[in-house]
Amino acid sequence: MKIIAFAASSSSKSINKQLVTYAANMVDGADVEVIDLNDYQLPLFSEDAEAELGKPELAQAFFDKIGSADALVISYAEHNGSYTAAFKNLFDWTSRVNMKVYQNKSMILLATSPGPGGAKSVLATAQQSAPFFDGIVKGTFSLPSFYDNFDVERGKLINEELNQQLQQVVSQLAN
Repeated sequence: MKIIAFAASSSSKSINKQLVTYAANMVDGADVEVIDLNDYQLPLFSEDAEAELGKPELAQAFFDKIGSADALVISYAEHNGSYTAAFKNLFDWTSRVNMKVYQNKSMILLATSPGPGGAKSVLATAQQSAPFFDGIVKGTFSLPSFYDNFDVERGKLINEELNQQLQQVVSQLAN
């Protein structure tokens, strides 16, 4: 199984990238590729920009990368209760390439934050919207209080109860 994993964040210190990397690598025998949204930076989407630029190569490349996967694992950073501007902009451009951005892929959706909320608001939004863009959500997981529950140096979830919950969610990709 080929898994494309990414954090829906452009932060170079993204805690969501740490979580998504850990989670995607829980799938036994999977070929995991963790991509970086910074490799797909595009101008701010607008109808005027689209009229001028058409469908940018990076939006097509992101769409093609998703298409190359058997499954997706995405971890959403939350900015003011919603998607990061970096993810939303790339998503908007990619949806102009093809509205079926997720291309009928099985998906695990994650989110984390430093606080106890665990970015649950953006996770709920992502879970609700994914089917409209041809995503098959197999499971979701929110990690609260990232720095209390994840060992950054070892790149590992250290709260055993939460680790078991995450493993159970990730195992849904095999079903």
